[in-house]
Amino acid sequence: MKVTVRYFASLREALGASEPLEAPDGASVGALRDLLIARSPAHARVLARDRAVRCALNQDVCEETALVAPGAELAFFPPVTGG
Repeated sequence: MKVTVRYFASLREALGASEPLEAPDGASVGALRDLLIARSPAHARVLARDRAVRCALNQDVCEETALVAPGAELAFFPPVTGG
């Protein structure tokens, strides 16, 4: 399935605004984060499991257990972002 991944705040500065991701059907947000971590050293650093990173699925804040549907928008951002 194809998913659009968006980054905000410091994550956007490191990885860019967005990127496409091809993922297995029925994958969770956490599984997609792991796919992204494996994508490059920059992804591994920014999305590392020891870093606090929030996520949203289709503009709703979610847990990493949430299941992702084809065509979804997945966003990652730090726990505190300025306006």
